[in-house]
Amino acid sequence: MKRAYMLASGLALAMAGIAVADTSGGSSAAAPTVLAGVKAGTPTRMIYELEAKAYVLFIPATGRASFTVDMKPDNYVINSRVKVTGIADWFVNYDMVLQASGYTRDNALKTYSYVSQNRDGKKNRRVNLTIGPDSFKMKADPEFGNLGDPAATTEQVLKTNDPITALITFALEPRAPGADPCGGPIRIFDGRQLTYLHLKNAGMKQVKTDAWSGNAIECHVTMEKVAGYKKGESNKDNLSGIDGPLRMWLAPLENGTTVPVKIQADTDKIGKITLQAKKLRFEPIVTEEAAVTSDGQ
Repeated sequence: MKRAYMLASGLALAMAGIAVADTSGGSSAAAPTVLAGVKAGTPTRMIYELEAKAYVLFIPATGRASFTVDMKPDNYVINSRVKVTGIADWFVNYDMVLQASGYTRDNALKTYSYVSQNRDGKKNRRVNLTIGPDSFKMKADPEFGNLGDPAATTEQVLKTNDPITALITFALEPRAPGADPCGGPIRIFDGRQLTYLHLKNAGMKQVKTDAWSGNAIECHVTMEKVAGYKKGESNKDNLSGIDGPLRMWLAPLENGTTVPVKIQADTDKIGKITLQAKKLRFEPIVTEEAAVTSDGQ
């Protein structure tokens, strides 16, 4: 189960990879950002699929995350599925359905509601989380045995987003001129565990993937376990099961986004895991009003 979980965790960390199908290596500061365009009245849909590959004794195992992000001027909805397919007696199949919704802002997305349904054949836990302006609510079925030591406080949670919103808004948020392109920290709360991902700039590297090629920004990712973990676990500053920092390459795209196009990690159980974007599509959402106008009625 742990092997499947690590592969799925790598997929979850890469959920920030939202982009248009842009194969150039340049960027344009003058171009309007995606979020600015949405706020200005251009509803936008992003369709994305990410694939992970790992090997167990040279036998390949795969994981896939697919999700749709619908952004409108006032709100957004993300539907996602993370699925790991293993080999009998080696992996437990891991299947998680996620949905997040919240508020669209000029330069960020902010969580209001998050639902996760895990179907791993063990706990099959469903988590419902809502984050308001000054409080949050969480319900888990089956319930968590505990909420960690220490548990997350309201003050801490209000500064976070759910996992998929946090990672997607990381890719979409514009970087200020002269700011570290790796950005961060990424503040994540999943209903129990509150985590900060810290990114360190490791320079520019040439990257070639199915979705993009060019000079990308290499970022090394380490984890700060802030709350919701077992007592003493917060002393471990790395991602579970990963040997050394997770490496993430960001493509600075012309639409103002800074998108992870490749993610790689060395694990202590199944060797190297590599994630790459397989589908990238960025398109306007045709509203009912627009459809009527285009038909001339």
